[in-house]
Amino acid sequence: MTSLPSISFSAASAPKKGCLILLTDKNNTLGTGAKTYGAIVTKAMGAAGFKGGFGKKLDIITPQGTDLDRIIVLGLGDTGELNEHSWLRLGGSIGASLTDVKKAAVVLEIPGKRGPVTPRQATDIAQGLTLSAYRFDHYKTGAKKKKTVATKVSLLTKSAAAAKSLWQSQSGVTDGVMVARDLVNEPANVLTPKEFAKRASSLKKLGCSVEILDEKAMGKLKMQALLGVSQGSRNPPRMAIIQWKGSKKKERPIAFVGKGVTFDTGGISIKPSGGMEDMKGDMGGAAAVTGLMHALAARKAKVHAIGIIALVENMPDGDAQRPGDIVTSMSGQTIEIINTDAEGRLILADALWHCNKKFKPKFMINLATLTGAILVALGNQHAGMFSNDDALSQELSTAGLATHERVWRMPLGPEYDKMIDSKNADMKNSSGRYAGSITAGQFLQRFVEKTPWAHLDVAGTAMNSPRTEVSKSWASGFGVRLLDRLVADNYED
Repeated sequence: MTSLPSISFSAASAPKKGCLILLTDKNNTLGTGAKTYGAIVTKAMGAAGFKGGFGKKLDIITPQGTDLDRIIVLGLGDTGELNEHSWLRLGGSIGASLTDVKKAAVVLEIPGKRGPVTPRQATDIAQGLTLSAYRFDHYKTGAKKKKTVATKVSLLTKSAAAAKSLWQSQSGVTDGVMVARDLVNEPANVLTPKEFAKRASSLKKLGCSVEILDEKAMGKLKMQALLGVSQGSRNPPRMAIIQWKGSKKKERPIAFVGKGVTFDTGGISIKPSGGMEDMKGDMGGAAAVTGLMHALAARKAKVHAIGIIALVENMPDGDAQRPGDIVTSMSGQTIEIINTDAEGRLILADALWHCNKKFKPKFMINLATLTGAILVALGNQHAGMFSNDDALSQELSTAGLATHERVWRMPLGPEYDKMIDSKNADMKNSSGRYAGSITAGQFLQRFVEKTPWAHLDVAGTAMNSPRTEVSKSWASGFGVRLLDRLVADNYED
């Protein structure tokens, strides 16, 4: 992975040497911290016809009359319209401005009468700056591996001490996002179910407890829906159960369940070859849960959280399950296999049932790159959200708006439920072309009983999502910041 910036917070004034970054607004106003260089910068902005729209940049090389190497001016646009996500994006813009810069200082001051940024805004900038630097280049070699500079960035703010303290917590969330990105980006010949479980076990170093269920253990638990998916692969399945016990209260835990199909050929219902290489990312839900558990443990969240990841590979060999097969899930409910490419819901069925029965959580949220149909409905700007609980749905929506990892609630209902009834079993795993994302949600709902539950279909947001100021990677790490905010705002002691 590319070298990440080294970030510090300081209350010092603007330096006289090196690279200095200043902020301006739509009117090209400068803050008081830039007064030493105000005349130079104002003249340069005028000569260049620069307007301080959000994310706009002016690079002044070896500014005359100073000992600085360069001054970079970044626009904030209309400062009255800035929100939490704006500061994350600003951090990304700062990161993009520091190519080949070894050392830089950024004056964090909102131009005009609004004054310095808050500690939270400063750490949001730091998070955006760090995330923007992420690249997955582990397998690049020699001349093909781009050499990068580990830039030292000093964020200058009057609230430096408070920002530094807050960053100790928020940097753990940032690391969790990058854990998820790494997992999704890994090739499937490296990240097998066994290897994924091994990496999940590394969370023990942060104080989590991790239990790994192998094929024999899952067989004893009668997880035949999950095992049916994996039976065509020579790479055996695993289930990792991760616990973070940060709460002193004796309350029921909260639970997160992730789909981890480390490669999905579609099985006997094989996918077209075009783009099949992207199916290494069909474990984006499990990656997000792993990243979330890393984040909660790293920041010592005051909560008891369970993370369960179901890990399989879906392959089409002579032992693979067939369309028309009937399997019995851990719940005892029988499932007719109509399409072996509708496999994610099968492994989640057993994972959700096991989670609910063993841990009796307050709620369960599962994440899965489950259906292409959700891309048709929502594109890649929102994850699809399906839920049996209005309060949980509202909390997720609010967290999504705050983090810009947005969700959109989709319908569930008895009419859709009838679409997955089977003549030969209790249900079928696919209802055909229409309402594909909804019927997948209806299928999962049959395995949660009355426990508050939400299903997030992240097929459009976890991988191959749009590049932004803070995500240049094919894997976005979607879900980690969303769910960490959900926990922080609603479920900690």
